[in-house]
Amino acid sequence: MQLVEFNPDELLLGYQKRWVADDAPLKIAEKSRRTGLTWAEASDAVLSASKGRSSQGTNHFYVGSNKEMAREFIDAAAMWAKAFDKAAGDIQEEVFVDEGQEGKEILTFVIHFASGFKIQALSSKPSNLRGMQGNVTIDEAAFHEQLAEVLKAALALTMWGAKIRIISTHNGDGNLFNQLIEDSRAGKKRYSVHRITLDDACAEGLYQRICQVRGIQWTQALEDDWKAGLLKDTASEEDALEEYCCVPKSGGGAYLNRAIIEKAMQPQGQVLRLKKDNAWNAMAEHLRSADIKDWCQEVLLPWLESLSADYRHCLGEDFARKGDLTCLWVGQINQDLSIHVPLAVELKNIPYRQQEQILFYLIDRLPRFVGAQLDATGNGDYLAEQTVEKYGVGLVEAVKITENWYRENMPRMKAHFEDFTITIPKDADIMDDLRALQINARGVPSIPQGKTDQAKDRHGDSAVACCMMVAASQMEGGEIAFTPLPSKQERWGKPNHNDDFKIDQSGCY
Repeated sequence: MQLVEFNPDELLLGYQKRWVADDAPLKIAEKSRRTGLTWAEASDAVLSASKGRSSQGTNHFYVGSNKEMAREFIDAAAMWAKAFDKAAGDIQEEVFVDEGQEGKEILTFVIHFASGFKIQALSSKPSNLRGMQGNVTIDEAAFHEQLAEVLKAALALTMWGAKIRIISTHNGDGNLFNQLIEDSRAGKKRYSVHRITLDDACAEGLYQRICQVRGIQWTQALEDDWKAGLLKDTASEEDALEEYCCVPKSGGGAYLNRAIIEKAMQPQGQVLRLKKDNAWNAMAEHLRSADIKDWCQEVLLPWLESLSADYRHCLGEDFARKGDLTCLWVGQINQDLSIHVPLAVELKNIPYRQQEQILFYLIDRLPRFVGAQLDATGNGDYLAEQTVEKYGVGLVEAVKITENWYRENMPRMKAHFEDFTITIPKDADIMDDLRALQINARGVPSIPQGKTDQAKDRHGDSAVACCMMVAASQMEGGEIAFTPLPSKQERWGKPNHNDDFKIDQSGCY
């Protein structure tokens, strides 16, 4: 994502523009408080409601958690209508009859447009959306008492092309709002997810806009003091993270519970381990290479030959040189898109060149190979770069492991465990690695600092390799098989006198 520099002449900031420009049928935003996303959403509502039916215009319904929010949204919409010079009536207060509450009359705020469509702010009662048609914004969704019911009513409108927009700060990690985000990142829901922390918003000019509106001269020092004050004023660090950093409270503990890991473990998978001492590392490179070649042929090859060519295969890798392990996980992608791990390789104290030798030997023999994701963080960059150069960017992706990588990819791996669509080797060390995944203070599943097993030999290495493998299963690479057309002589059974001429890979004789 490319940050958009603040422009005092632009009405919308970068993240607000991206939100409005995202035309996905379903989209969801986890945000810091008071970043102006609802204000930007009001502009999109005006653009939709002011269009005629032939231009795909539609009603827009706003569902906030209280009356004050409803009035604020309608006021913002009226401002945008004036700015866009759209023909719209004044804000009206209309009585809405809630059939779900024995005809109870509810006051709503409405703006009618010349197009025949309207923007209407409704209460958070799910029954209010029944029988409506138009786009729906559910604001501060995490604080709705009946979010599931409101969402169920809103989603019915999408049958006729309506769009749903969900906006909120977090309200605990067990809240449905957070679950929707986690499921979307895991690929189980189709919401387009936007994340706007206070730092993200300020990087694109939030505080500069505040200074502009208030007539204050902006400086970086003033902005830093402002942000520090906001965080300090909250009751606790957890509150600050939730309110301003998009980290739901009550995080902590193991990311994957033992029961679902044990369910995924099957005896069919094999773990091959290779460990060398410092004396072996001091040997001449050609001797090490010969030794590894023998190991590959005697130990690794029989397992590679047992892989079925009926299935596509992928690879995930977590790199280490000395202190930790390099883990290579082979994934077999089944017809139903579930993943079976028939083979995992763990390397300890193996030099770069010999790791490269083993990795290339393995990839060259994977049936219907679709792709690999390799750890390119720190020392892993060399091996990942060499592999990309050999096999190409379509088959191999070098991944810099960051907190954002954990945030985006771990939910997808977790979904496979929760849905029982992955089988892995039954191994105590792998169990320890997967159990080492923790929710950190910023609400991100990751491997903590330091060794994660009792023997102090491991650092959650196979958990990262597993996540890499799951990501690689989504790649669409593959070798292209080529069968040349027979020549005219071959088709008619005549000898070909040009057999001495061969076509090289460039197509030249």
